[in-house]
Amino acid sequence: MTLVMGAVAYDPKVVTIWGGFRAWLIEHGLPFDFVLYSHYERQVEDLVAGRIDAAWNSPLAWIRARRLAEAADRRLTPLVMRDTDRDLTSVIVVRSDSPYKDVADLKGETVAVGAVDSPQATLIPSSFLAGRGLRPGAEVAIRRFDVGVGLHGDHIGGERDAARALMAGEVAAACMIDANHLLFGREGTLAAGSTRVLAQTAPFDHCNMSVGDTVPEEVMRRFGDLLLSMSYADPQVRPLFDLEGLTVWQPGRTSGYAALETAVDESGFYDGQGAVTAAGYAP
Repeated sequence: MTLVMGAVAYDPKVVTIWGGFRAWLIEHGLPFDFVLYSHYERQVEDLVAGRIDAAWNSPLAWIRARRLAEAADRRLTPLVMRDTDRDLTSVIVVRSDSPYKDVADLKGETVAVGAVDSPQATLIPSSFLAGRGLRPGAEVAIRRFDVGVGLHGDHIGGERDAARALMAGEVAAACMIDANHLLFGREGTLAAGSTRVLAQTAPFDHCNMSVGDTVPEEVMRRFGDLLLSMSYADPQVRPLFDLEGLTVWQPGRTSGYAALETAVDESGFYDGQGAVTAAGYAP
């Protein structure tokens, strides 16, 4: 069989990345192809329906896929993830000259977040705030930047716009993943020394390669073994790894999704069976 994987085209580089991985996998004896999606919701639905064999899923897409699969008595395997998908954190950032010393100080203020479907810049930080007595829309106002809706935060434009709003003095704080806080400093969106981290979430995990139960065990094992065997020292692999933001594939795990599961339930983003229930969400 040819293993067909889905990937969301959040950036033109996705074609280069998976075209390169496809060539490498075929050269190493695994018939492989991929199809591109404009958003994660259709990709997840096709994976659970068996129209594709695997999906390179965002963390939010994994949660929906798992819920849909369980409701349909299907099984998904989180086969592999990048080394950079493990143990990430989101940060709530304020201006260095602001008076805020603790999250509680944000009561009555406005906090900027990313897109409605961003795990790292909206869902997890909003749950974090609520857990500290600052319910979004109640004790704290939320200003959302809906850039790339349907891409589950893979498009970081919403986070960047939130950071700009912070610098412009339009909001008291902004939420973003820790790596983007550093990136925005390097690129000048956040001037050096202009911000400080007010709070940081507990670690969570990001993307994984979700494989459906229509794939024979030996094919899934071969797929996983080949990905795990890829080496950054391989000149064919290195530029693809650089584009995809990893140095090594690692075995998939589910232990890092609890915070997002909670955030999904609190916000009503999906129901327990994986149906989309978020108000105003239209990818």
